[in-house]
Amino acid sequence: MRITGISWKSFVAAAAACLLLHSAVLAQKVGSTSMQFLKVMPSARATALGEAYSVWASGAEALFWNPGGLATVKNHEFSVTYIDWIFDTHQGALSYALSLDDLGAVGIQVQYVDFGVFEETTNARPYISDPDNPGLTGRTFRPFSFLVGATYARNLTERFSVGLGVKYARESLFTGQSVSAIVSQGVIQDVKTWADGVLFDFGIRYNTGFRSIHIASSVQNFGADVTYANESNPVPLLFRFGIAADLIGGNALLFQTEGENRLRMAFDLFHPNDYSQQGHLGVEYEFASSFALRGGYKFNYDYEGLTFGGGIRQVIGGVPLSVDYSYGSMGTYLGKVQRISVGATLP
Repeated sequence: MRITGISWKSFVAAAAACLLLHSAVLAQKVGSTSMQFLKVMPSARATALGEAYSVWASGAEALFWNPGGLATVKNHEFSVTYIDWIFDTHQGALSYALSLDDLGAVGIQVQYVDFGVFEETTNARPYISDPDNPGLTGRTFRPFSFLVGATYARNLTERFSVGLGVKYARESLFTGQSVSAIVSQGVIQDVKTWADGVLFDFGIRYNTGFRSIHIASSVQNFGADVTYANESNPVPLLFRFGIAADLIGGNALLFQTEGENRLRMAFDLFHPNDYSQQGHLGVEYEFASSFALRGGYKFNYDYEGLTFGGGIRQVIGGVPLSVDYSYGSMGTYLGKVQRISVGATLP
């Protein structure tokens, strides 16, 4: 049996590649990863949907979620996201996607995280003996993280696409490149205050051909451990498997209607290497292809749960533009997280 030029065996082989990488996910311990900013995902639309986005990630936004979705880009696409994260942390993300017609599509992404200003402390004299500010040196430092990456994707058939991305990530915990630290009892040496690494993403996206049902899978941040000072730790390796469909609208599962209004639902199984399996559920209602309301829920999280948001799509000066917003609660002590994304499709 074949699916428009691709055999079932080929599709299963691609899905198996994700599952083989997933085996490495299961081998890690809870709470053992570095570079936690890699788990703070861009895209306001995606996070309003409870991060159930492995299927719907497309074009420029697919670089952050599932490289296989990059193949849907038609011309040029831009996406910019600002994240108001917890504890005065701010994150920005930019992605650009370009169609190469029959050759596939390429994209680039940049992410930057500003963790805010921290006061430097020490256990050395005279600072430790200061009764007014014990341990404070009077100096400050500003940790940061950044990521740059490139992705290639291609439609193997009209229904099936694959994508591969490579990224360079770096995280700095202090202003200087190194500091003197006690590495063992009575031993002081200079250790570096940063870590970096090259990581890979892989994703597939498949249109089942039955009504509006699509499935997708991705593995993100596959790479070697990174080293701070003298200790190595893995980065967050993320595995996603999702299914999505229209419930109401043209070619919908439940109620097929004419017009541009539709109700959609998606669900992702999510497994990071530093936690047990989690679930993401998202629902989106789109009115006249110009306004959307979204809600979602994240299962098996310590603090996160309900999410919601909305978006506007308009054509201005012949250029389709989108503005999306999302809100998520992190509990009583961590507060709220808000995201704003702006996208554009150029001819």
